[in-house]
Amino acid sequence: MEQEKSNSSKWRTAFIVLLLLNFFVVLSIIAFIFWPVEQTDMSISEHQTTQDNSEFIIRTTKKNLNELINAYMYEYLKDSKHKYRVALEEDVHLIGELPVFSTTVPVSIRLEPLVQENGDVILKQKSISLGLMELPNKKVMEYMKKYLPVPKWVTFNPEEEEIYVAVTQMDIKSNFHVSVEHMDLDANNLSFKLKVPYESLGIETFLPK
Repeated sequence: MEQEKSNSSKWRTAFIVLLLLNFFVVLSIIAFIFWPVEQTDMSISEHQTTQDNSEFIIRTTKKNLNELINAYMYEYLKDSKHKYRVALEEDVHLIGELPVFSTTVPVSIRLEPLVQENGDVILKQKSISLGLMELPNKKVMEYMKKYLPVPKWVTFNPEEEEIYVAVTQMDIKSNFHVSVEHMDLDANNLSFKLKVPYESLGIETFLPK
């Protein structure tokens, strides 16, 4: 009898340890994805559970998101000759260079982020310049569409003078799903929804009682 109690106690302890381990793995991966830096203002709230995944609302700042975006862009372009970056200010400022004839010219475009119902973002053009060349805005964006390498989930739309950023289509190695919840650059208030499928953690479908 005592042996059975001992075995039962060991199994309970092992189960609790495994449960805690899975919880900390989730938090660690979330923190890794959004790249927290020193003195970060990032927080996690509004946890929701469905039958096959959990959703988290992650709040961050322009500084944190700016560093993450530019780190991604550096990695994406490291094997190419192209260099450009984003500065999150009162709007989204895209700065880079485009090849024109046998040289390159600086390009600067300011965009207003508009969060869509599905969690994607439309970057609506506010102003644009291509060096000292005086070209129509649509023509400059056509140049960008042709020469500026971007991930497949980013689409230039010269006719509408906007850039569509399909955040929900990002290929994330963790198999998590990200969407934009809120983006107010003036108030430095940004939040994202992170959906964590249980299968990505080796957990079977959870059926709440």
